Amino acid sequence: MRQLFDIVEPAGRETAVIVEIPHSGLEIPPEFLEPVVAPARAIGRDADLYVDSLYEDAPAEGATVLVARTSRYVIDLNRSENDVDDEVVDGARSDIRFQHGLVWRSTSHGERVLSRRLSRQELDERLDQVWRPYHAALAALVERKLTHFGLVVVIAAHSMPSMERSPGACRGASRERADVVPGTCGMTTAHKCFVEPVEVLVRSRGWKLRHDDPYAGGYTTQRYGHPKERTHAVQIELARRLYLDEETLRPTADFDSARTWCRSLVAKLGEVTRCSAA
Repeated sequence: MRQLFDIVEPAGRETAVIVEIPHSGLEIPPEFLEPVVAPARAIGRDADLYVDSLYEDAPAEGATVLVARTSRYVIDLNRSENDVDDEVVDGARSDIRFQHGLVWRSTSHGERVLSRRLSRQELDERLDQVWRPYHAALAALVERKLTHFGLVVVIAAHSMPSMERSPGACRGASRERADVVPGTCGMTTAHKCFVEPVEVLVRSRGWKLRHDDPYAGGYTTQRYGHPKERTHAVQIELARRLYLDEETLRPTADFDSARTWCRSLVAKLGEVTRCSAA
């Protein structure tokens, strides 16, 4: 069976940190391609482009990295298996928790993603071939780290458009997002000792930080963010202006600087896990 994600094991001394990157993939396997009508540019624009490269040094700092190759237009790996929209899948309940559910009906700019609704069988194929194997792999990594270290920290690594369109505002109105948004569902998915280093590292760059706004943490953060069980999860959203030209979708001259910051984050959280596990 085609491998739709990569696991990169630590190259340095292993820590209790996992970096999971669910949205950097661009691939749409042929069996899922027929109903997709989204423009090619939208596939790139709605991916977390180059986030896998930003965290390329994480294994050298002892972290294990899980990277999805598949486009979120096939299935969104940061959504619950039950987060299904009845406008996308026949017979589904319309109870999606976010703007976009497990399978997107429209791009972030409002273009159609699919030419028609999917059957339940088609959704099950996407779940069986992409979503469930990915999350089984992540669950196995979490269990391995927890058994070995007595705790685990999951960094859910994402990027976000630098500007947010204001709901209900006049056409074109928008506001600038913070440079870094840690998502912890109101500081509930990770102990403060794993959140405070994020704040320190952001301040050291002179960047702006805003907790949980506009992203408080998706499925992975909520699934593994249970500090009382010694499983911690922090979703890290980086504004794309820090490393990407959002018009050309090409990395900028600041890319290496952002990559260094990501490595510092992984290293610092790894250091904290060693102290916490001691």
